[in-house]
Amino acid sequence: MFRYEHGGNIYGPQEIRLDYSVNLNPLGMPEAVRRAIAEHIDEYAQYPDPFCRKLTRALAEKEETPQEWLLCGNGAADLIIRLCFALQCKQALVCAPTFSEYANAVRLAGGAVKEYPLREEKDFRLDEGILRYLDGALDTVFLCNPNNPNGALIDGDLLQAIAAKCLQNDIFLIVDECFLPFTGGCSVKELLPGNPRLVILNAFTKIYAMAGLRLGYIVTANAQILAKTAAFGQSWSVSGPAQAAGLAALQVPDWQERTRQIVAEEKAFMEEALKQLHIRVFPSDSNFLLLQHEKPVYDLLLSRGVLIRDCGNFSGLTHDFFRIGLKRREENMTFLSHLQAVLTASRP
Repeated sequence: MFRYEHGGNIYGPQEIRLDYSVNLNPLGMPEAVRRAIAEHIDEYAQYPDPFCRKLTRALAEKEETPQEWLLCGNGAADLIIRLCFALQCKQALVCAPTFSEYANAVRLAGGAVKEYPLREEKDFRLDEGILRYLDGALDTVFLCNPNNPNGALIDGDLLQAIAAKCLQNDIFLIVDECFLPFTGGCSVKELLPGNPRLVILNAFTKIYAMAGLRLGYIVTANAQILAKTAAFGQSWSVSGPAQAAGLAALQVPDWQERTRQIVAEEKAFMEEALKQLHIRVFPSDSNFLLLQHEKPVYDLLLSRGVLIRDCGNFSGLTHDFFRIGLKRREENMTFLSHLQAVLTASRP
């Protein structure tokens, strides 16, 4: 059996009644997306558009970029792997901790990985020390903004300095903005026209709660990168249902604004409640929280059918760190009751 090291693994023998291991939109999938999937069902007997023409036109309008700067794929993870092969990554820099698929993809493509350690005393926020790592020995840098698993945004001035130094030293910079819509933070899109070494990674997975449909995309002004990345994918990497869902999602009005409102409300509620339970809460700008407690919280909650993300397999973290995604108030209160119960029961 192959190794799986992410959240959302609810398919094992243990019955999962409450999944807090994934970081999806608390609002769930938009109703318009559900309808679109059903309404286009007669089209699914046909091959899907291999170039996602309608979808990339709609995305170009949303992202305010030329359509020819876009490439869709079977989720962000698919595109990460394809990018590593397309760029022929030999020496890549990633943060520690961060999303493990960057390092996994680099190694799969035959490259080596160097880590920039994020410091616990700085709440695992990226600092200017990374600039010293951006030398000629690297060919690729992966950044997650906001970072997973702690949810911290990268300072805008620092991000611009990183992009400038990567361009100066001929280093490809891949910025993962999959969680950015939850924050209200600024994208690095404005840097694309003058930076052929910059690639932005995004997806419908989180903000539209479409994890099972697998739909991601990259944005870059570098036509060669797009062509090479496309060549490392299958001809129909985006299914018909995913394209129909993506088109419908882009037409939902005020979705990101409504999402940020509920995330802000539930984050404030959960942060206070968790601190009352003597759980260490790391500051987050996104829709999930990195937490720490000396008790074996993962196993204790799992015994009650509640799944959280054990962060012990993140480089730089141990098993006393865990991550939860935010949900609606009723579910959050149920989760807190389970957490309180296992913490109380585990006291000597």
